Amino acid sequence: MALESCDIGLIGLAVMGQNLILNMNDHGFKVGVFNRTVSKVDRFLANEAKGTQVVGAHSLEEFVKLLKKPRAVMLLVQAGKPVDDFIDSLIPLLDKGDIIIDGGNSEFDDSTRRFERCQAAGLLFVGSGVSGGEEGARHGPSLMPGGHPDAWPRIRPIFQAVCAKVDGQPCCDWVGEGGAGHFVKMVHNGIEYGDMQLICEAYHLMKEVCGLSNDEMADVFTRWNNGDLNSFLIEITADILRHRDDDGKHTVDKILDCAGQKGTGKWTVVTSLHAGTPLTLIAEAVFARHLSRYKAERQRAAATLPGPSAAPPRPADPAAFIEDIHQALYASKIVSYAQGYMLMQTQSAQTGWKLNLGGIALMWRGGCIIRSQFLGRIKTAFERNPELDSLLLDPFFSGVMRQANDGWRRCLAAAVTAGVPCPAFSAALSFYDGFRCGRLPASLLQAQRDYFGAHQYELMDQPGKFVHTNWTGRGGQVASSTYQA
Repeated sequence: MALESCDIGLIGLAVMGQNLILNMNDHGFKVGVFNRTVSKVDRFLANEAKGTQVVGAHSLEEFVKLLKKPRAVMLLVQAGKPVDDFIDSLIPLLDKGDIIIDGGNSEFDDSTRRFERCQAAGLLFVGSGVSGGEEGARHGPSLMPGGHPDAWPRIRPIFQAVCAKVDGQPCCDWVGEGGAGHFVKMVHNGIEYGDMQLICEAYHLMKEVCGLSNDEMADVFTRWNNGDLNSFLIEITADILRHRDDDGKHTVDKILDCAGQKGTGKWTVVTSLHAGTPLTLIAEAVFARHLSRYKAERQRAAATLPGPSAAPPRPADPAAFIEDIHQALYASKIVSYAQGYMLMQTQSAQTGWKLNLGGIALMWRGGCIIRSQFLGRIKTAFERNPELDSLLLDPFFSGVMRQANDGWRRCLAAAVTAGVPCPAFSAALSFYDGFRCGRLPASLLQAQRDYFGAHQYELMDQPGKFVHTNWTGRGGQVASSTYQA
């Protein structure tokens, strides 16, 4: 066994770990590997890694001795306690300046805590989002590393070699300090929830309002994938709708309509609530999955609760209505990303991470689930204006919204008339109308709060000065010395 010969070490030999190791090997990097169940190391070396320069270890002590200094150890293990357990075990074995990388699906607050834990021990922690699933890990994922910036020069050649490339540019760059890497991955996953729900609503409208067959819908999605909606999720939707089982029937029609989730969409929504950022579309996408789990209740309700009094007629011009769905999907997608970027901007300001918002769009252009040509437009928007407050205010995106506006509204009007639920389309349009509204009814809301709780309010001509009104008497406004953030 050649000591200190491996460029990087990786712990965790589930499918993601195995594929990333083989990807690193393909790019000329020598990888040391370890797994808590040691027999997996021997099986991996004898099978998937046979003929490679991958080196296995049967203990952490042996594993650490394989690595070049400063050592870089990547964990691809189950999120939560297993990550902390491995970090605790590694700290006594590593030297100051060595690097621990968590490539699992960890919560960003945990990464912030681990960053501080490692820093106290003289180690450099990196929490990296890894997106693209098994296929991405094997042939090029999107990587979102963040943590201690001193670690980046050491791991950059490896990460940018093995990640996906678009137009020759690596879908990996440094995100920021602390838990920034896993935070950006969390927002990515939240946007993924939104994209999937929006596509499902477009499918539902074409099926229920237009009466299209699965094959006809597949043709629509294929056509859309050749235009401004080009993306991995649109592409696979067409494949799914065309797929038939051995009995000749469409597979999608046999699948129980109860959606699962792993929790990252929920994390995004909870984080947005703490940050005070209106991620309404992603929240509705999460709630739509929750509602789908109420299958028995929905079946009972379908038999008893009234919908539209009469079945609406099919659209007089189906092609025109499908174009309205296209516009609704495109506009809603822009709103979803605008909300996600609002959350990243807010979090970046609160933490001082200074997230590279345009660079993040490039990281998502390839290798990950939400990859699409659309993301290049986001990169351009932030190049045009690095201080851009909202994607909706960028000239390109505002132009798209102007063009999609009427079709988007016709689409939702038809959905309401037909009784077809479109929570994400609706949330997107409500957010859009709220965002472009120069005066919201929040003035009445503030008066209500002041009436029942003396919470005070600001006057339009004196922002920053809080007053209280005696609503049940004749007294006027009473200035307060309390100033609220």
